Amino acid sequence: MTDPTPVFDDLRDESEELDRLVGELSEDAWALATPAAGWTVAHQIAHLAWTDRSALLAATDLEAFGAEVEKALAAPDRFVDEGAEEGAGLPPARLLAEWRAGRDALHKVLSSAPRGVRFPWYGPPMSGASMATARLMETWAHGQDIADALHVMRPPTDRLRHVARIGVRARDFAFGVRGMSAPEEEFRVELTAPSGDGELWTYGPEDAAQRVTGPALDFCLLVTRRAHRADLAVRAQGADADRWLDIAQAFAGPPGGGRPPKGATE
Repeated sequence: MTDPTPVFDDLRDESEELDRLVGELSEDAWALATPAAGWTVAHQIAHLAWTDRSALLAATDLEAFGAEVEKALAAPDRFVDEGAEEGAGLPPARLLAEWRAGRDALHKVLSSAPRGVRFPWYGPPMSGASMATARLMETWAHGQDIADALHVMRPPTDRLRHVARIGVRARDFAFGVRGMSAPEEEFRVELTAPSGDGELWTYGPEDAAQRVTGPALDFCLLVTRRAHRADLAVRAQGADADRWLDIAQAFAGPPGGGRPPKGATE
C-alpha cells in the first residue's frame, strides 16, 4: 500500500508557497481581478479558506458539516461563490490569518487520521489522503489564478504528480458530467515530469491504443481548466482521447467555461 505521508507534506508545501506569494501583498493587490470571472485575489484565498473549513468540519463535526451540505443543496449554483464573497469582504490580514489557521488545523487532522477512515464530502466520502490530494489540487489551481493576476511565473514542481493523478482518475467523471458515455477502454497517459531529467509519469496500460502525451505542467493546466487546450503541448492519439482533452477536468461539479485561447476576443 502506498504511503500517504508525502501528500500531506506536499499539501503543506504547496500552501506555504502560495502564502509567500500573497503574504506581503498590498490591499490594492488583494483587490486585483483574476481570470475567474468576478473573483479577485481575495476571493481566491477566501475560497481556499472556506473549503479548508468545510473539510475540517467533515473530519471533526458531522452535524456541523451536515448543515453545510444542506446550505449547498439549497443553493447549488451559489454556495461556492457566496462562501468566497463572504471571506473576500474581510480585511486582508484577517483573511490571511484565518486561511493559515484553518489549513494548519486541517493538516493536523488529516495527517493523523487512521488509515482506512473515510470522511463525508459534497460528493463521495474520501480518505484523509484523498482529501489532502483534492486540497492540493485546488490550492495549486487557485494559486495559478492568483499568479496570473499578479503576472508571476511559478516554477512547476513534482507536487504536480498529485494533480495529474486526479486528472487521470477523473476521466470518466468528465464525460459523465456532460451527459456523455465514457470510453470503455483505458487510455495510456505519459507525462514528462517538471524536474527536467526526462522522468515520465505513466498511467494506464502500455499497449493502449488511445494515448495522451505531453508535459505534466500542461496536462495539469488542462485538467484544472486554467489554460485552453490550444495553448498547451498536450497531444492525443485516438478519437476518444482527443475528445477527452476537450473536456478533461480534475475537479468535482459543473465544468464551467474554462479559459479562452490566448489572443481570443471576448
